[in-house]
Amino acid sequence: MSEEIKKNQKIEEIETNEWLYSLDYVLEHGGPERVIELLRELQVRAFKAGVHIPFSANTPYINTIPREKQSPFPGNREIERRIKSLIRWNAMAMVVKANKQEHGIGGHISTYASAATLYEIGFNHFFRGRGEGYEGDQIYFQGHASPGFYARAFLEGRITKEQLINFRRDLAPGGGLTSYPHPFLMPDFWEFPTVSMGLGPIQAIYRARFNRYLEDRELKKPGGKVWAFLGDGETDEPETLGAITLASREKLDNLIFVINANLQRLDGPVRGNGKIIQELEAIFRGAGWHVIKVVWGGDWDPLLEKDTDGKLVKRMGEVVDGEYQKYSVEGGAYIRKNFFGKDEDLLKMVEQMSDEELFKMKRGGHDPEKVYAAYKEAVNYVGKPTVIIAKTIKGYGLGEAGEGKNITHQQKKLNEDEMKEFRSRFGIPISDERIANDPFYKPDDNSEEIQYIKKRREELGGYLPSRKTDIRPIKTPPESLFEEFYKGTEGHEVSTTMVFVRILAKLLKDKEIGKLIVPIVPDEARTFGMEALFRQVGIYSHSGQLYEPVDAASLLYYKEAKDGQILEEGITEAGSMSSFMAAGTAYLTHGINMIPFFVYYSMFGLQRVGDLVWAAADMGAKGFLFGGTAGRTTLAGEGLQHQDGNSHLLAYPVPNLVTYDPAFAYEIAVIIRDGIKRMFEDQENIFYYVTLMNENYAMPEMPKGVKDGILKGMYKFKASDKKTFKLKAQLLGSGTILNEVIKAAKILEEDYRVACDIWSVTSYKELRRDALEIERWNMLNPTKEQKQNYIQRTLQKENGVFVAASDYVKALPDSVAKWFPGYLYSMGTDGFGRSESRAMLREFFEVDAKHIVFAALTALFKEGKIQDKVLDKAGKELGINPNKRNPLNS
Repeated sequence: MSEEIKKNQKIEEIETNEWLYSLDYVLEHGGPERVIELLRELQVRAFKAGVHIPFSANTPYINTIPREKQSPFPGNREIERRIKSLIRWNAMAMVVKANKQEHGIGGHISTYASAATLYEIGFNHFFRGRGEGYEGDQIYFQGHASPGFYARAFLEGRITKEQLINFRRDLAPGGGLTSYPHPFLMPDFWEFPTVSMGLGPIQAIYRARFNRYLEDRELKKPGGKVWAFLGDGETDEPETLGAITLASREKLDNLIFVINANLQRLDGPVRGNGKIIQELEAIFRGAGWHVIKVVWGGDWDPLLEKDTDGKLVKRMGEVVDGEYQKYSVEGGAYIRKNFFGKDEDLLKMVEQMSDEELFKMKRGGHDPEKVYAAYKEAVNYVGKPTVIIAKTIKGYGLGEAGEGKNITHQQKKLNEDEMKEFRSRFGIPISDERIANDPFYKPDDNSEEIQYIKKRREELGGYLPSRKTDIRPIKTPPESLFEEFYKGTEGHEVSTTMVFVRILAKLLKDKEIGKLIVPIVPDEARTFGMEALFRQVGIYSHSGQLYEPVDAASLLYYKEAKDGQILEEGITEAGSMSSFMAAGTAYLTHGINMIPFFVYYSMFGLQRVGDLVWAAADMGAKGFLFGGTAGRTTLAGEGLQHQDGNSHLLAYPVPNLVTYDPAFAYEIAVIIRDGIKRMFEDQENIFYYVTLMNENYAMPEMPKGVKDGILKGMYKFKASDKKTFKLKAQLLGSGTILNEVIKAAKILEEDYRVACDIWSVTSYKELRRDALEIERWNMLNPTKEQKQNYIQRTLQKENGVFVAASDYVKALPDSVAKWFPGYLYSMGTDGFGRSESRAMLREFFEVDAKHIVFAALTALFKEGKIQDKVLDKAGKELGINPNKRNPLNS
């Protein structure tokens, strides 16, 4: 290095120190506010001089809370360390033993190992249970860390050793423990499903907002935090970060994210060539969150105090995560050479420290005092949501078995020597002999550890995770509220969507349940004709309405209010579904029977947020999902991406989702009333999916005695009065296509002397559910008198050919065809949609009246009931093109 360069460096160093000394002086005599003012003035001066300072939302790669501002740690460090070690041990032993008993059963050791301190500080000092005067916190635990929560519950006496042995064996005698948080399988333990990854964070955001909604509407007392624990790799999921601006916009200071930044995902580093903590800090700060970084443990504080020239902080900031991961598996000599050895002054800083001391220096997420200080600041912070980003080592404590290695996430097996090393490292008082066969350890109930753990949870309101249910059924609205819909519209044409909105408006006015209704819309309220509700109940906004809307002079103006009832979510089906889940489980979380009505474009529901729908089913959410503008041929003009012919089939796999495709006003009324009764009065663990159409037509009066059939999935809408006709057809229709069936029946009777009974099929899924239940019973009880399912009982005396048409894929009628007394001809809308008129679309997909007529005649021909010349003539009269391309693949 030349003398000139050295001289310039020396001058720059002197200049830097002068500026730093000046800053220290201003800070001491003028305070932080004056420092901020000066820095702002300097930035303006530099900008005017043409110096453009690169934007950065980052702070230095050190802890946000310096040591001198840490809250004092109130707990017993030694006892808490022993408790944490016991939990680590039992969590590891549980997974290892499960995989010895059943090869490939799976499980995760390393996630909890890295996050143990993050959780234990919460359990011992912050997580509030539901106690006197406090309804408790809601905590979204990281799913892959579940062994740790089972291990803690074992020490608390809530889980038995037998259950630990049966980890990931839900069907084992004596009961097992689910792989991840699944409330459906462990309803008294888990509250929220958080796997697959990304589901926990978005749920937590909308849960925190819904809690604020309940408070602003005076339906619950203020209080309670929502915590979400997630991994740094999980932030790549769009659901994880996609809604974070909602949290800051709504000032959700009842929300705390804790990100376990162990720098690793399944296959390798999260950001090997970058710094995930800095990346996340910039994202959250830019979104308006309060960010607390917990990067370095207390072992680093003395070194940082010596770092008067900032060289250590600079070095910390320039090392990439892939290199930090390397430090966690190599020894202290490697750290000395490759981290500190880049600068002579840094080497001198640690010359009195041994290699072992260097290697044992903790990362922030493993230091209880650092984590406590971060949590303390987070729970007391006002005005913003908080994210704590804590740096940890994946597999912390696993040693050579996988600490910090790329294979750590998949680590499920340890040999006995590795387990002995783990035992010794964490001081577990268990013999070598027991490690192989009976590795679990729980101190005596009178021990310091057990007494401490129980006392802390008692003082904090009770054990967690835990689901305490205080469910009080609500009374179903009277029949009188729905009677107008039973009478029909007397020739006036309306859509089923308009009918639904009218029912919803009446429910909102009901004195008993009106305040419990939660309308949820993803920015399509006007599309669904719901704008009248803006004025009636208002759109929820914690800030109220700080502006005069452009349509203020109109009757149906856009009204926001702090006590508004509608959740107008904007263009986010995932966010809206998360609100549905929060509202639909309020009966479990808060003891309030909220009734969500989530209305959305049907194509963008199950197809788009199916993972969240599955999670809603798991957690016991109740309420109504309404797929608006449904039907492949009913939504005219919108085209391929919007026209829904799939959603009812996509609803099939969800076991407790009840689905309906109603055609008429009275069907919708019967379904909604029965749904409220089953979910909120009878307390069945189900929720509903109902499709609505935007096609206007006259709604008929409800025939007598059809309510039961509507709910079971099928009823005879109209019997033919052509008793003398020799030919007979049973025509089945669903939704708006039932109107095409009615037209087809008229043509068949008037032009071809085929008597037609008309059936409304409201739910193929309910028909199939009943049929499968009976079929299973018959199979398991072959020597007993065999039962008939609803389809068989209903159709056993019916004759003729069977034709079923809907605005959905043919798989729906096909799914029940084998229980019909004759061959069922399925007609549906398989294939991609088109931008066209309804008439053209129905002809294209072959579900219009003429194709239904021709299908019935073809069925009669195949049964030898009519001659081929009759069929040929009909084809010409109806304009059937036998050479037309199949809509399925055209």
